[in-house]
Parts: sequence; C-alpha cells; structure tokens
Amino acid sequence: MRESTLSNWRHFDFWLLGAVALLVIFGITMIRSAIAGNIELVELDLVQRQLIFAGAGFVVILIVALIDYHLWAAVCRTMYIILFVVLFALYVVGAAFFGSARWFDTGVILIQPSEIAKIVMILALASFFSRSQNETHDIRWIIRSFLMTMGITIWILLQPNLSTSIVMFVLWLAMLWASGLRIKHIVIFTLVGLAFLLIAVPLMIRYDVILEDYQLQRIVNFISPDPNARHGETYNIEQALISIGSGGLLGQGYGHGSQVQLRFLKVRHSDFIFSAMAQEFGFVGIVVMLMVLLFVIYRCVRAARIARDTYGGLIAYGVAVMIAFQVIVNIGVNLRLMPATGLTLPFVSYGGSSLLSILLGIGLVESVILRHKALEFTGR
Repeated sequence: MRESTLSNWRHFDFWLLGAVALLVIFGITMIRSAIAGNIELVELDLVQRQLIFAGAGFVVILIVALIDYHLWAAVCRTMYIILFVVLFALYVVGAAFFGSARWFDTGVILIQPSEIAKIVMILALASFFSRSQNETHDIRWIIRSFLMTMGITIWILLQPNLSTSIVMFVLWLAMLWASGLRIKHIVIFTLVGLAFLLIAVPLMIRYDVILEDYQLQRIVNFISPDPNARHGETYNIEQALISIGSGGLLGQGYGHGSQVQLRFLKVRHSDFIFSAMAQEFGFVGIVVMLMVLLFVIYRCVRAARIARDTYGGLIAYGVAVMIAFQVIVNIGVNLRLMPATGLTLPFVSYGGSSLLSILLGIGLVESVILRHKALEFTGR
C-alpha cells in the first residue's frame, strides 16, 4: 500500500518551489519597472494583476501537489474533450464576431485556453504513452499519438497562434522520443520534414494556407531586416539589441534603463522583458536569472528520473521540455536568433494565463516527487 500523501510531505521539493518563487517575484518586480511612466499600462494595474495570478498560482501548486497525479490519468480524456469543445467554440465565435480570437473575456480577466492546453496535452500524451509502453512501437503508434496532438493543436493553429502550436508539436516529439521512438522512425521523420519544408511550406505560404500576413512578415524581417525601419517588428528587435548591449556587465540599474524607461523598447513587460532585464541588471543579472531557470528545469528532469512510474516520469519530463523550449525561444527572439513569436519568458513575463499554466505544471511535478520511489530519493 502506498504511503499517504501527508507522510510523504517531507519529500516535497522546496528547492524547486523556492526557485520558482524567486523567479516570479523577480518577474513582478521587473514588470513594475518596465511599465513605469506609461500611464496606459499603469492604469491597467498589470503589477497587481500579476500578483493576484501569482498568489493563485502558488495555491494551485500546493493543491495539485496534494492530489495523486494518477488521478489525472482517469480524467485526462474528459479534460481533452472539454478543451476540444472550448477551443472549437473560441474559433467559431472569434471567426464570426472578431475575425479571430485567442481569449475569452470574462469582463474581469482574459482567459487564454491555449495556455491550459499545454498542460492538458502533457497529461494526455503521458497517459497514452504510459499505457502503450508494452505495445509495438510501430508507425501506427506514432500516428495515433500525432492525431491526438492534432485534435487540439489544429484549433490553436487556426486562431491563429503559431507559436503555441509549435510548443504542442515540440511536446509531442519530446515525449515520443522519451517513450522509445526508434532510429528508423527518426530517419523517416527527418526525410519527411525536409520534404515538407522544401516543397509543401513554400506552396502553403504562397497561397496563404499556413501563415497569416503578419506571421510571414516576421519571417521576412528576420531573414532580411530593413535597416531604415522606424516601427514594427524590425524596430523593436533593434531596440531589444540596443537594450541588451547597453546593459554592460552590471546594468544601468533598476528603473534606470534608458530604452525601457523612455519607452523605446515595446512590449517590454511581456515578450521583451529579457531585454529590459539585460539593460537594467546587465550580463551578471541575466546570468543569475538564467541559472535559476536552469535549476528549475533540472529539478523537473530530476523528478522525471526518480518518478515511481512511466506516467509520472513523462509528466515531469513534459513540463521540463515546455519550460526549456519557451526559455530558448523567448531569449532567441530577444537576441535576434529567431523570428519574433508570442512566447513569454516562463515565470517572468507578464501574462496571467501563461503564469497559471506553468505553475500548474510545477504543481504536477511536485505531485510526482511526493510519490516517488523513496529509496532512490535518499541521499540526494
């Protein structure tokens, strides 16, 4: 018989919780600096909203940690269906009244279902791969998991929300790999992927099948930026690079970043908060922040390694991949190593739905740790 959750409470990963708390507090502090002097943003009470979401998120961590993660395997199919209906309804309503939509406006807060979809997809794929671990890992196994992923992702892609759709596919590929993807299938995937990139994607772009105009423009600006641009994506990327470069070793000081405080850098409280931090805290501050993020990812991977079973291991691994991928993409955009996307910097950027979904993921990791194999945990 398993030990009760309360008796296992001593295994709760307080190091992980502490690192997450540090990042969230730092993020809220940075949001406050980023919006200072901007009356429109200050009036929206973004700092207070983020504080509320953060407080609710830490309560969610504790509640989810107390719930045996095996319970989610029993209800993930229902959650999948509900999410499918919600995303379908959002697409229909958005297309009918607004042209497109990603959020439900409750009148108080905006809810973005695609953020919660990441967690639901992790749970659904973990359940599928753990149940099929003794089956033959042939092409049918891959196709079934792909169709499961597409069932949710298609509605996110049609919003349109390409960046979150890519996250969903990355989660699928990562968990597929962790579940025993064969080398021959990797070779097949590589060849099909190259063919798709070289043949299908250009045709789809030409006939506006896969990308909206603004998404295509982001790619064009990344490949061949206009050096004389004074607005739009190109301008903001240039401002981000100026912000990062002018931060130097120790930064210009909290609340004293020139590009930030004079509002040359746009979207500095969300997508480009990394550049704002680099200018105000410098190279040293950014390195410290990245080390804490890497520590969080490491603790999630460690939870996957010591998990009691495959299902728990895949949940923790999926959360680690989600956080790591978003960190890489967000920083890559700020450094102009990737085209502009809408992915936030986990725990740090402004965004209630994003913060809640990531903290929910941390709660799931803590639930796995609480019920891990005690023998493997000892002495670590």
